[in-house]
Amino acid sequence: MNLSTPIEKISGIGPSFQNKLKKLGIKTAEDILFHFPHRYEDFSNLIPISKVKINQVCTVQGKILEIKNNRSWKKKMVLTQAIIEDKTGAIEAVWFRQPYLIKNLKKGDNVFLSGKAVVKGNKVYLSNPVYEKISQFEPLNCPTDETGKVKQIHTGRLVPVYPETEGLSSRWLRYILKSLLFIFKDKIPETLPEEIIKENNLLPLNKAIWQIHFPDSKDLAKKAQERFSFEQLFFIELLVLRERARLAKEKAVAFPINLELIQRFVKSLPFKLTDSQKKSAWQILKDLEKGRPMNRLLEGDVGSGKTVVAVIAALNVVKAGWQVAFMAPTEILAKQHFRQISKLLSDFNLNIGLLTGKQDQFRSKKLKNETIEISRKKLLEETLKGKIDILIGTHALIQDKVKFGKLGLVILDEQHRFGVEQRAKLCQTRQVNLTPFAKKSSIDKKERVIPHLLSMTATPIPRTLALTIYGDLDLSLIDELPKGRKKVITKIISPEERKKTYDFIKKEIKKGRQVFVICPRIEGNNKEESERSKTQLNWAKVKAVKEEYEKLSKEIFPDLKVGMLHGKMTPNEKEEIMKAFKDKKIDILVSTSVVEVGIDVPNATVIIIEGAERFGLAQLHQFRGRVGRNKFQSYCFLFTDSSAKKTKQRLKALVSSENGFALAEKDLKIRGPGDFKGTRQWGIPDIMMNSLANTRLVEKTREAAKKILIESPQLKKYPLLQNKLKKFRKRIHLE
Repeated sequence: MNLSTPIEKISGIGPSFQNKLKKLGIKTAEDILFHFPHRYEDFSNLIPISKVKINQVCTVQGKILEIKNNRSWKKKMVLTQAIIEDKTGAIEAVWFRQPYLIKNLKKGDNVFLSGKAVVKGNKVYLSNPVYEKISQFEPLNCPTDETGKVKQIHTGRLVPVYPETEGLSSRWLRYILKSLLFIFKDKIPETLPEEIIKENNLLPLNKAIWQIHFPDSKDLAKKAQERFSFEQLFFIELLVLRERARLAKEKAVAFPINLELIQRFVKSLPFKLTDSQKKSAWQILKDLEKGRPMNRLLEGDVGSGKTVVAVIAALNVVKAGWQVAFMAPTEILAKQHFRQISKLLSDFNLNIGLLTGKQDQFRSKKLKNETIEISRKKLLEETLKGKIDILIGTHALIQDKVKFGKLGLVILDEQHRFGVEQRAKLCQTRQVNLTPFAKKSSIDKKERVIPHLLSMTATPIPRTLALTIYGDLDLSLIDELPKGRKKVITKIISPEERKKTYDFIKKEIKKGRQVFVICPRIEGNNKEESERSKTQLNWAKVKAVKEEYEKLSKEIFPDLKVGMLHGKMTPNEKEEIMKAFKDKKIDILVSTSVVEVGIDVPNATVIIIEGAERFGLAQLHQFRGRVGRNKFQSYCFLFTDSSAKKTKQRLKALVSSENGFALAEKDLKIRGPGDFKGTRQWGIPDIMMNSLANTRLVEKTREAAKKILIESPQLKKYPLLQNKLKKFRKRIHLE
């Protein structure tokens, strides 16, 4: 067996478990070994039964004197009750709804039991303890023998708890890992250079992999976590620094700043640019002057005016005779950008195309402020010839059939929604025939040139996360909103205040305003609700768009026009609904999170977020950004039935924060990086995410990566590290 051995060939893993493991992304022996625990249960307090105290978490060892199943008449559930005895006394253990245990545990068995001691009436008992059978009593002074074989793995120690899926428990994972760790003892090749390990006082890989799964102590568990946190961050830093170095060697078209053109555009705007917008636009234009590719992230809060800044850059490029690709994550947003950019540039004699996955295509015609429909074939032909100045679209832009004649700039909106490969594919050289354009630039027709890249995001992220994830990008920040905008009043609404809030909404609509209502799901699912009801979350109360639409349109607001929008609708249906809402033909739009990003309806002044506790703070902030986009006072109402302390803490943070970046820092502190909005989609393990708040560690790994790359830019001196980095890149997306 080696690290690449597929799980199908590992003893003890049958077809049923293979499918469950694959749901967790586990396909090989290496995947299992590197499936790390996200926390530990501390069952290391081994005491005699006579020393057990109420509310104490402890481990006892003894012999089962009696075990049987009984039925609780009040709750009609099966109780498995056992008496365990050692030399000092006896104690009862009670398991709820686990009748199968009497097949595993028999009278006379020697066992370890780990759990919490509770009291009911005058009787103290262990509630739902974890059990482990033993052949003989041994002191638990160490969890391994001299061969490295684990003794107790479920009790009497720091017990690992893993990310799980239905039917795949941490207990089962511990059982498999016990065998695999013994098989691979001292056989996993070290990937970090020896000097990096010594300089940073890290555990060697083989010791770290053992200690992270079955730690001998809390200190060693922490040291193992530090080792892998460092390693994961180190790999990311290597990737972003190598990307930065690669881009520095590439060539791009240098676009001089056409100051007269930019000033004319700024004067044509119906509003004044903020100082942040001006500063960001200037940073971007200065980058475009260079003969190497720009790789810049434009980060700005919701409603801060990033699109206008991007249009300034696009105008400078197209008026120099080159093309711009503008990619958005959804069709709704792509069409909105098409309309907005066409309007902003209506006096500048440009061809602007729209390319999406399923819709007919449109183009803003030169010399006329009109939009016409053309075939996809015609649009692609004109793009190839260089006649389309700005092509706006979704993922459709990265199809092989889409080729630009002279692509000079790529703009990605909400760039974290695109993977590394998608971004790279769009930025590949697409200058099919440079000969006609060679005279217009400093680029030789035989040279390989790649377009400049401007990424945009409104998703606020903490500084340490930005430093790591966007380490290959230069950063421009728009940290102020346009003048005249009023702060959105945000309130947490309890169930008792719901009617009062509905009355307020009626008054707003009578004033001519409109309302968003956001729900966590599209529709109710009885099977899902049945499964989820077994957990602590009360999923029966999760609001669904279809049910809420029926309720609001028929019961609450029968005299108003209520619309519905969700991700399962066709692009045409979504477009029609959004157009009707914008045209004020709909008073209340009930929607899923499909409206989270970029939707611009200035007349909407109220947004209700149902089940607010089920969204991340950054996502709630994005929702709030759908209102407050005009001179009218706007409101964000957070509806929640939860009384949990952490929920209240998080929602209060939203109420008190109007700045998305400050809010992101609060979210990081309250929830922890592993739950921070967006981190799941990066594919980064929890254990590493929990180190992203550590600025010192982030900077430390960056310095280590720089040192290695100075010594060996292509990592030829470190073949194992080079190979591991290739695998790492495939598994992780840095957006």
